[in-house]
Amino acid sequence: MGSVGTGRFTRPRSFVPIDPTQEGPTMTFHDALKNMWRKNHSLLCVGLDPDLKRIPDHLRQRPRPLFEFCRAVVEATADLVCAYKVQAAFFAAFGREKDLEEVIAYIHGRYPAIPVILDAKRADIGSTAEFYAQEAFDRYQADAVTVNPYLGGEALAPFLERKDRGVIVLCRTSNPGAGEFQDLLCDGERLYRIVARKAAREWNTHGNVLLVVGATYPKELGEIRSLVGDMPLLVPGIGAQGGDTRETVSRGKTADGTGLIINASRSVLYAATGKGFAEAARQAAMALREEINRYR
Repeated sequence: MGSVGTGRFTRPRSFVPIDPTQEGPTMTFHDALKNMWRKNHSLLCVGLDPDLKRIPDHLRQRPRPLFEFCRAVVEATADLVCAYKVQAAFFAAFGREKDLEEVIAYIHGRYPAIPVILDAKRADIGSTAEFYAQEAFDRYQADAVTVNPYLGGEALAPFLERKDRGVIVLCRTSNPGAGEFQDLLCDGERLYRIVARKAAREWNTHGNVLLVVGATYPKELGEIRSLVGDMPLLVPGIGAQGGDTRETVSRGKTADGTGLIINASRSVLYAATGKGFAEAARQAAMALREEINRYR
């Protein structure tokens, strides 16, 4: 596929921490996301979760198998997505963080208009949080990162200070056990609603906060949309996890038919095995984008 869009928000290309007190780039993660919603007429995000045991045999024999797999999927789907989400664990578990760096660098270089989310679910306190922010934004050059709110706002502060980057807070996740904590009542209100309200009213001072809300819980998705207004939502759970596309879009979209980053990983990545995997990924992504757009 050819390059999608022109002009990209400026980012450092070397591993040099950014001074968050200085003026940021002219285009933010949110700007880039809105641009791709329009340019590709897409709310689809392809999740790059490359399982070394599942990628085609002919790639496993190469020096950089995870990079080669992700590059082929990106080349096949770049005109169909609003973002890519790269899952850090699939690379780190095999000591292939260099592949992770190169996947993100490849997307930035080849398709500079498409923002990249690092799915790492980071958060900690003090200097550890600062180094996690440097890891995500300076080492890996991610445009946004997923974070865990359990340690409170102070753990998110080093991420939130990066005004040009997206900070995607776990709120109502898509997994079956999500309600074990997220549904707990705190002063008569569900915990996930408290997280949503805090994210929208206290943490979003720079307008760079998003929430993770699973498609597998459409009722809660609708509640959260009503609480946070037009804040973008990263929505996993469509595809292999069984979330319903119609309900997800109808309950989660904003008035202009956007507001969602609907992620699909396994259903796209492993649509076929063997040497035709990239074309199969393209067909799966195209079908899902079209299905999503029917309900916008």
